[in-house]
Amino acid sequence: MKVPVLDNGGQWTHREWRVLRDLGAETRIVPNTTPFEELDADGVVLSGGALSLEGSDAPLGRVDEWISRAPVPVLGICVGHQYLARHFGGQVVRGTPEFGSVDLTIDRPDDPLFAGVRSPLRVWASHNDSVAKPPPGWTVVAHSPAVVVEAMAAPDRPIWGVQFHPEVEHTEEGRTIFRHFLDACRR
Repeated sequence: MKVPVLDNGGQWTHREWRVLRDLGAETRIVPNTTPFEELDADGVVLSGGALSLEGSDAPLGRVDEWISRAPVPVLGICVGHQYLARHFGGQVVRGTPEFGSVDLTIDRPDDPLFAGVRSPLRVWASHNDSVAKPPPGWTVVAHSPAVVVEAMAAPDRPIWGVQFHPEVEHTEEGRTIFRHFLDACRR
């Protein structure tokens, strides 16, 4: 199974790659400027990054192209999550920053990405911006005391965004979340 990580400049992009590799995916880190036609993928991870999207409509490499054209599952992490929200009509704002440990409450335990994951859950975050409003029709899957959209899911495609970092050791059940994403890529 081929699951590239589109690099948006995140400090933990290599951790996303490593977790995917350790779980058996064929993966590599590729620049977010990589044309859609150049990669064969069963799923795509949009990495985190330090870029602020609040009040901006600037592109994030060629991520729009991937989101619009890839008929495969997509997992956006941190700025990847924020970009998914903005791309599909949600709202990204300069919110309450979260750095370090965060208590996550899962609102939709039936969501495939969070199936069987306990709540509340201790996760690791590193961001200033956050999704204040999900795109129309999207489901809020999890929240924290400071962020109303810590995780969201698309209504008609296997696309998820998570504000926190499931790839770091400090996130409880992070590998389970990645495992569930890879399950979606196998379908």
